[in-house]
Amino acid sequence: MKRMFTRISVLTFLGLLFISNAFAQNITITGIVTDAADRSAIPAVSIVVKGTTTGTQTDANGRYSIAAPANSTLVFTYIGYTTREVPVNNQTSLNIALQTEAQNLEQVVVVGYGTQRKVDVTGSVSSVKGEDITKQASVNPVSSLQGRVAGVSITNNGTPGSSPQITIRGTGTIYGNTGVLYVVDGVWYDDINFLNPADIANISILKDASSQSIYGIRAANGVVLVTTNRGKRGDATINYNGYVGLQSVTNAVEMTNATEYATAVNELYGLLNQDPLFTNTNLGEGTNWSDVILRDAMVTNHQISVNGGGEKSTYNLSLGYLNQDGIVENNNYKRYTARLSSDFQIFEPLKIGYNVTGSSSASKDAPGSIFRGMYAASPVVPVFNPDGSYGDPNTFNLGNGSNMNPQATLDFFNQRTARYKVTGNVFAELKFLKDFTFKTSFGGDFGQEEVRSYTPKYFATTAQNATVSVLGVNRVEDRNWIIENTLSYDKTINDHKFTILAGQTAQRFKRYNLNATAQNVPFSSDADLYLSLGDAASRVINDSGSLNTAASYFGRLNYSFANKYLLNASIRADGASQFFGGSDLWGYFPSIGAGWVITNEDFMKDQTIFTNLKLRASWGKVGNAGVPFNPTTQLVSQGANLIAYFGGLPYTGAGITTLVPPALFWERSAGTDIGLEMGFLKNRLNVELDYYNRTTEQAIFDIPIFGSLGTSNSRLIGNQADFRNRGFEVSATWSDKTAGDLTYTISANLGINNNKVLEVTTGNNPIYAGGTGLTSGALATRTVAGRPIGEFFGYQVAGIFQSNEEAAASPQAGTTAGDFKYVDQNGDGLIDGRDRIPLGNPNPKYNYGVNTNFAYKNFDLTLDIQGVAGVDIYNANLGYRFGNENFTKEFFDNRWTGPGSTNSYPSAKLGGSTNYQPNEFYVESGAYVRLRNVQLGYSLPTELVSKWKMRKLRVFANAQNALNFFGYRGFSPEVGGSPTNAGVDANVYPLFATYNVGVNVTF
Repeated sequence: MKRMFTRISVLTFLGLLFISNAFAQNITITGIVTDAADRSAIPAVSIVVKGTTTGTQTDANGRYSIAAPANSTLVFTYIGYTTREVPVNNQTSLNIALQTEAQNLEQVVVVGYGTQRKVDVTGSVSSVKGEDITKQASVNPVSSLQGRVAGVSITNNGTPGSSPQITIRGTGTIYGNTGVLYVVDGVWYDDINFLNPADIANISILKDASSQSIYGIRAANGVVLVTTNRGKRGDATINYNGYVGLQSVTNAVEMTNATEYATAVNELYGLLNQDPLFTNTNLGEGTNWSDVILRDAMVTNHQISVNGGGEKSTYNLSLGYLNQDGIVENNNYKRYTARLSSDFQIFEPLKIGYNVTGSSSASKDAPGSIFRGMYAASPVVPVFNPDGSYGDPNTFNLGNGSNMNPQATLDFFNQRTARYKVTGNVFAELKFLKDFTFKTSFGGDFGQEEVRSYTPKYFATTAQNATVSVLGVNRVEDRNWIIENTLSYDKTINDHKFTILAGQTAQRFKRYNLNATAQNVPFSSDADLYLSLGDAASRVINDSGSLNTAASYFGRLNYSFANKYLLNASIRADGASQFFGGSDLWGYFPSIGAGWVITNEDFMKDQTIFTNLKLRASWGKVGNAGVPFNPTTQLVSQGANLIAYFGGLPYTGAGITTLVPPALFWERSAGTDIGLEMGFLKNRLNVELDYYNRTTEQAIFDIPIFGSLGTSNSRLIGNQADFRNRGFEVSATWSDKTAGDLTYTISANLGINNNKVLEVTTGNNPIYAGGTGLTSGALATRTVAGRPIGEFFGYQVAGIFQSNEEAAASPQAGTTAGDFKYVDQNGDGLIDGRDRIPLGNPNPKYNYGVNTNFAYKNFDLTLDIQGVAGVDIYNANLGYRFGNENFTKEFFDNRWTGPGSTNSYPSAKLGGSTNYQPNEFYVESGAYVRLRNVQLGYSLPTELVSKWKMRKLRVFANAQNALNFFGYRGFSPEVGGSPTNAGVDANVYPLFATYNVGVNVTF
């Protein structure tokens, strides 16, 4: 029995040994590694047999082959993706999809002069990936941010080649520069219209003063950091992105036809006690000027890039071409871009690199007032008469208000704008003594813009003609450079991790402007228009320029203890030549931020609610050096009325029209931010909350002066006001993958902002503005202490006078039946300027967005919703009347036509009497919600496209602004403008949708 047991034991041992050896034998595993979101192949993925040094990489098509034990585990690693460990389990084929690290706490975000782990950031920083930007149909990368970042408000202009207006956490200035600072790969810009969106790898928005203060001098309105694509090691990758699309006007304003117009005009003449203008009002449909002027416009965009590199160097080259027609006839914009970047690892501690971008654009411009003309033009005027001549409003005795033929305006408008820009930088980075890194960079921005306009000698209508031709040329040259040097020390000692940064910057901004005109220049072609061909006596040349230099020193400390307690502190000192001679040449901008990663505490280890919980708070100061240049230089004017005679000879005199302040300094902004970051359910759900309070100090504001001082302007500007923007932000993102192979991300954000003028040194001194489109000098906005910047200001409407007797008995002089009835606010029995009250706020209170991404097998879907609420618009188009302008169909259908007809809408005498004066009838809600973007894509199977020598082939269809919901009676609720003129609509570019189809190909 004992022998039998021994034999069985030996046989069992030998069997187990045989099985173990069998499983220990290597087998060959092959497969493809793809991106889980779009199914594209990922080259250069590192694949290692766990616990060994055996490994390989995927090839250019994402394929791999590796020999490994049948019972081993493969580890798949690639930068930007979550590492995956996959058991082999005797399988010889393993296709792997990698997820991005979007919700990983180790995610790196771009901050000023470097990067930080997201978990270490104590300020408010939001990031948008380049792939999210390229999924938009926007030709400007800033437009692609609309609705994606809480607290960021973007207003699109619509004109091809124009830049959108971006505001971060509210308006904090009146006369200063309202634009954000763009930093592209270390170089400072006021605008990034020269960038191809497909060249962008990442955009970071610094929203709080703590994160902005490292850029002190220009950071008061926010900082946008742009990181462009750079080369990656591996075989050359060629990528093409292109689309072609159609732009179509949406939500067009319906105007009255000829019959309705003639009816309303006759009513107007009757109210003015004049004979009817039209003896017959049955004039049919007449001319629909929107159909004449507007069109469906084509847009096409192409971009090709080459990316690759070896062990010691990498490169990225891209070329782009955009051709966009405007929705106005003859309007067109073309842009060409080229970008090259390279990095060289000279030896282990030293790296050098460069990037250079070239941009060239040319546009056939549209008349600036064409939309106002289209709105006001009479429908009884034909485009052309039967003999081919232009329809002339003077034939119908229409007066000045609608005395234009918009087609003639277009046909005789000849303006071209050309822009050229070469920009970039070179850098060197040296690592030494293990923990030190020194970086130096030199960047430049060399741009030129030339606007050439030509008006021929012509006769189109009585009011549209020219007896001499005029050629005008305006050229603006920018020559800017920036040098930056930084030294950083990065050290980890046990639980202590800190980074110390010290830096120095020198900058120069130079601009030269040349303006020249000449008359009687003959025209044979656009290429033959030269000033020298005009009359010598008529040539006028004016030039001007500005030169500003700045020097800066800055430092920052980042400290982390045990990944629990965080401290960030920085300070920047800026000196600018534009303040030379004042007592405040240098500005100092400190900041401090602290954070507590609560989930890393021992008492949180057993809880299952939070994956991440971090509390942070920060404070900082930033500056706005964008104040008017040379404001303290006294200028004089000369004119014929200032000629004096001495000894019988005339001498030209000079007069002082404006007083200047003794000194003017940059505005400063101090801000506090408190944030809470939360991650739930293994970071599938992430929520971020922020409260901020930002105060602009020493803001430039009007100071009233006595008229007895002898100046024509009774005001001068000075640093004498404080503004405040206070609000909340919330953003939430849910990311998950279902068992059915559906990967999706749903994000939502909301920003709430309240704007207020806190204090003005001179008390209740107001600034009145908003005169665009208003008659008799009436102004529609007021900025005063205790109220928002540029709020609408006018009369409250109590109804409509239903009879002449009622109007005559009122305290409102000069009114008749059908006119607005204004409220006597102070009860003094008179209706005058003292009865005006705040009517609305052009500063949006709410900005929100919902952004989604879905991927199922080879399909992907992106859907974005964006909206604004708590904002008002002054519809100046309605009351902008000088006589017989057209009416909207909505007004015509609701106008007052007699006693009891309506108590809300006035009569056809809309622009007469006191009806045109700023009042609440013209103030409308600017709230809207729109389907900002929807894109459906399909990636062909990798197995198929690899046969065509491709790595990826994706086709897509896209719609932008396809659905828009708003109650505003104008062309578009996106009405921008300077701070005191914001929201006044007198000539806004109509809203349009873009529909396109395109393809992404990678070789």
